[in-house]
Amino acid sequence: MKLSILDQAPVTSGNQPADALKKAEELALLGDELGYHRFWMAEHHGADSFVSSAPEVSAAYIAGKTKQIRVGTGGVMMMHYSPLKMAEVFKTLSALAPGRIDFGVGRAPGGDQYAVYALSQGRQPDITNMYGRFETTLQLLNDETPNNMLYAKTIAAPQKVVLPEPWLLGSTGNSALEAGERGVGYSFAQFFNGELTKETLDIYKQSFKPSAFMEKPMINVSYMVTTAETKEEAEYEAKPQDLWRLEFARGHIIPFLTPEEAKDYPLTELDKMMIEENRKIHIVGDVKQVAEKLQADQEKYGFDETMIVSIPHAQEKRLNVYRLLARELL
Repeated sequence: MKLSILDQAPVTSGNQPADALKKAEELALLGDELGYHRFWMAEHHGADSFVSSAPEVSAAYIAGKTKQIRVGTGGVMMMHYSPLKMAEVFKTLSALAPGRIDFGVGRAPGGDQYAVYALSQGRQPDITNMYGRFETTLQLLNDETPNNMLYAKTIAAPQKVVLPEPWLLGSTGNSALEAGERGVGYSFAQFFNGELTKETLDIYKQSFKPSAFMEKPMINVSYMVTTAETKEEAEYEAKPQDLWRLEFARGHIIPFLTPEEAKDYPLTELDKMMIEENRKIHIVGDVKQVAEKLQADQEKYGFDETMIVSIPHAQEKRLNVYRLLARELL
């Protein structure tokens, strides 16, 4: 199984925001050492729980620090950016680290309405024709003249570089179809809603048309995972994430607590039911249980690669999640 890493630069209780980015670097270096396939940074705005606001900048830094792992974004929230700028950034990255750069993009805002309007400088955010914007970016990446007349009289420099690998993020059959028809990778965010189906991935495979970017369909599925040597330890480390998701579902954003703080957090019976329901998007267990679940899902749904996001409180515990999974699955 190919294993990859998705990092959101989470800020856990008692830590400074800058620490989260240095910890992302540390995680990427470990992934490079262990044989993980790729390392992506997410894009978040307007909240202090996650500080990965400029994933393309982090990707540039991390690509310069690592040796073989692919590096990219999971993803750039393209509603905020010009296709020309996206193409220029990722062609520059690919010129600096040829054969190792991924251009992962999503259609979500990556933040609340205040952040979205600030990013659009107070104008009405342009959320129309997002797939057309992606198509224009792909044309510019491939040194083509775009169909969009706004971009037809310019180029995206540097030209004639090794193509970055484009991926469309999504969790629906519609995004799967669009990714397939454009001949790019499809990344399914299982940790968003837990609604992965074979039908969605089959839509992608059946609609796939080979392109300059990819000759055959490629699918990765991202999972939220908390694991340890024992189930008891995994449950202990998982509870802060369970509580964060519980409060987020209610419209509250709380800090990521320490496991000790979370241990005695007051819960109603309804809270417990909601946490149990959320476990379909948060895999918790000892490493053998988790590895078996991931392998079973790969066989059931037929994807190529598993991407892991994990947020234990202590950095050493988080790094150990990736060590344990590498031991079992690589």
